[in-house]
Amino acid sequence: MSRVTLAQWQMLAAVIDHGGFARAADVIHKSPSTLNHAVHKLEEQLGVAVLEPVGRQVRLTEAGEMLLRRARQLIESAASLEEVAIRLSEGLEAEIVLAIDQMFPPDALALALETFSEAYPYVRVQLHETVLNGGIELLYDGSADLVVSGLSAQGFLGEPLVTVNFIAVAHPDHPLHRLARELDLRDLEQHRQLVVRDSALRQSMDAGWLKAEQRWTLSHLESSIDMLQRGLGFAWIPETRIRAYLDKGLLAALPLAAGGIREAPIQLIYRDRDRAGPATHAMAAALKEAVGQCRVERPFDQVE
Repeated sequence: MSRVTLAQWQMLAAVIDHGGFARAADVIHKSPSTLNHAVHKLEEQLGVAVLEPVGRQVRLTEAGEMLLRRARQLIESAASLEEVAIRLSEGLEAEIVLAIDQMFPPDALALALETFSEAYPYVRVQLHETVLNGGIELLYDGSADLVVSGLSAQGFLGEPLVTVNFIAVAHPDHPLHRLARELDLRDLEQHRQLVVRDSALRQSMDAGWLKAEQRWTLSHLESSIDMLQRGLGFAWIPETRIRAYLDKGLLAALPLAAGGIREAPIQLIYRDRDRAGPATHAMAAALKEAVGQCRVERPFDQVE
C-alpha cells in the first residue's frame, strides 16, 4: 500500500499552484496548518524534501519538481476516474458497439466519431466496418448497439440516414473506356468485375454481381479502389469514396446506357432504442449531424 495519500499530493500541488500555503488554503478551503502538516508528513513518509524556503515563500526542490510532475498524472487520473464513475451511476455505457457499412461516407463517420469523443471521451467505441448483411447479422446477434446499413432488418425499425450513389467506374485506360461508345450489359460481361464480399458469416449474399465469368471478390472497398486504379477491373463504388479519384482523372465513370449510377438508401437502426443509454443516443445524433454537414453538394454529372 502507498504510504502517501492522493490528498497529500493534491495539497502539495495546491500550494505550488497558488503560490504558498495561505493562498492555497483559501482556494481549497483548508487551514494553512492542515496543508503544512500534510506536506511535512509527505516528506517524512518519502524521506525526501519536496519544498525549500526562499525568503518568506517556498519552492519545489529538484526532487520535488520531479515527484510533483509524476503526481499530477495521478491527480488527473483520479479526477477522470471519478467522472467516469459519476457517468456510470447515471446510466452511461462504458462501451458502445457500432456497425457501419463500408459504403457510409468516411468523412461523415470521422466527423461523428470526433463529435462523440468530445462529449464522451471515456466511453469506448468498438467499430465494425461491415458489408451487406454483416451489420444486420451483428444486430440479430445482439452484438451491436447501433447499425448503419443499406439493408432492412426484420423485426427492427430503421430511420433514413443518407442516400449514397454507387457509380460504375474503371481506370481511364481500361478496355471498356477504349471502346469509346455507350456500353451495355453484354460489354460488361466480357470483363472482370470487382465485388466486395458480404461480411456476414451465416447469411452472406451476392449483390451487384453481373454473373460475368471474370470476378474478383475482395474484403474491403479500399482494396477494390486500389485494383481499379491499377486497371484490373471495373466496379460500382460509392461516390463518396472515389470523388477525389474522379476529379483527378484517376478513375472514370463508365458510359453505360442504363444503370451507371445506383442509389443506395442507408438507414440507422438501434438494437433497442428504449433501452439505449445516453452515449448510444449521442452517437446516433452525431451520425445524423455529420451526414448533414458532409452532404454532397454537387450532383454526379458535375464531377466529370
